[in-house]
Amino acid sequence: MNYILRIAVSFFGFFMFSYGQQTPINFSDSQDAFTTFAGSSFAFNVDPTNANNDVGQFNNDGSDPWQGFFIDLSQPINLSENQLLTLSFYQYDTNSHNILMKLENGTGPDVEVWQSSAGSGWDYDIEFDFSNATVSGVGTPVNAVGTYSRLVIFIDGSANISGTYLIDDVNNGAEESNPHELDVIYSDLVWSDEFDSTSLEAIDNTKWYHQTVGPNGGRWFNDEEQHYTDRLDNSFIEDGHLNIVAKAESYNQDGITLNYTSARLNSKFAFTYGRVDVRAKLPEGDGTWPAIWTLGKNINESGAYWQTQGFGTTSWPACGELDIMEHGLGETNHVSSAIHTPSSFGATENFQSYILNDVANNFHVYSMNWSPDQITFLIDGVGFYTYNPSVKDANTWPFDEDQYLILNIAMGGASGGIASNFVESSMVIDYVRVYQNIGLSIDENFASKFSVYPNPASNYISIVSVENVDSVFLYNTLGQLVLEGSNDVRGFSIKSLNSGIYILKLNSGNRTVTKKLLIH
Repeated sequence: MNYILRIAVSFFGFFMFSYGQQTPINFSDSQDAFTTFAGSSFAFNVDPTNANNDVGQFNNDGSDPWQGFFIDLSQPINLSENQLLTLSFYQYDTNSHNILMKLENGTGPDVEVWQSSAGSGWDYDIEFDFSNATVSGVGTPVNAVGTYSRLVIFIDGSANISGTYLIDDVNNGAEESNPHELDVIYSDLVWSDEFDSTSLEAIDNTKWYHQTVGPNGGRWFNDEEQHYTDRLDNSFIEDGHLNIVAKAESYNQDGITLNYTSARLNSKFAFTYGRVDVRAKLPEGDGTWPAIWTLGKNINESGAYWQTQGFGTTSWPACGELDIMEHGLGETNHVSSAIHTPSSFGATENFQSYILNDVANNFHVYSMNWSPDQITFLIDGVGFYTYNPSVKDANTWPFDEDQYLILNIAMGGASGGIASNFVESSMVIDYVRVYQNIGLSIDENFASKFSVYPNPASNYISIVSVENVDSVFLYNTLGQLVLEGSNDVRGFSIKSLNSGIYILKLNSGNRTVTKKLLIH
């Protein structure tokens, strides 16, 4: 949910920038989308003989003899291990069609193999034997070996023939792996809100901040039609849940009258790397646009919490944005996740959607796993979109600094027209949890080399150690860093800290020790 005009994307949610796929290619998700050239086109379709099977639809309009399709592979095809590739081909006519499979961007020259298919319906597992390939553009026979990262398909190459065809199960014998496998598992809960109150009460203002000032001349971007308020009408805790309520009502704020109100909450906790889990039910009604997302703590957005704390140094999208969940940009029950960076934002954002059942009445857990190397979005524990650009720089990866959480419901704008009978609807959140790895699992023998005293303490903490202490970090129970030190720290003052339980993290070389500390 960015605050610069966003272009709504169709519910398939194809990537505007793709970071590749691997074989087998079975068109079960949008990473299997082929790129087209010379006037050809590609779409996802359903097997006409099996409604439960997804396939790729390839079309030539006959305007160019070398219309074709390619896909870049995150895991290259290794012909040194297996030289036989197969695919299944469906044609609607009974004519004979030539299929050229070509491998490019490899350790050897571009190579290709021709095959043919005739007769309507499926021709299963057509074999392309690259031990009997030819060098592309030369025609020299070659026993092709090596690795190749681009797969290209031509149908009736060299001839101006139009037609629509289906392809499925492009394979080189490789076993399918999970492209969304998490590279880091975060297990230590560092910050959360469980919204445990049973009676009606306001949100916890030690954890959340109401953002109410519209940065676009008193309004919000994207042509949104709501004011955000800090009223109990628009956000409250009751029966163990946070309720963010969008309402149809005339409301004047900063001299501007709009026809809807809602709430937008900023977390007073910011973090770098970790996992976010939010269990929620979403509002219903055309024009509602709920979002669970993050922005860089350094964003210079008027009225945002971290801007008021003096951190606003960077414009959007250079601050980075991670959309964990949005609903309303496509069909009902199509939720989506997106990445916004200087290299991909607005109409060119990295984007993926996911189909759920009845998001308004069923709770789902919307998650993001953010490591130094990749960002994976999950729903109910299942990964469906991973962002991992090969080049990580300020344009593609402004994600090595703190981000903070935002929960809100916008109305109208990029989500489309608001239903004429809309009265009110809520995003109901069961919990928000952030996990990191702060080293609670430790080597007890190594830990015995460190002690802190007094504990409990009220004024000063001393550290006794037979090992060098490279750095020290003190966290409160919300997971917020409250003190830090470096260069063989042997003690520090705690007079300014509130009473409570804290976690002291000591780093020595490549090992970490954590100790609980009571301050009174």
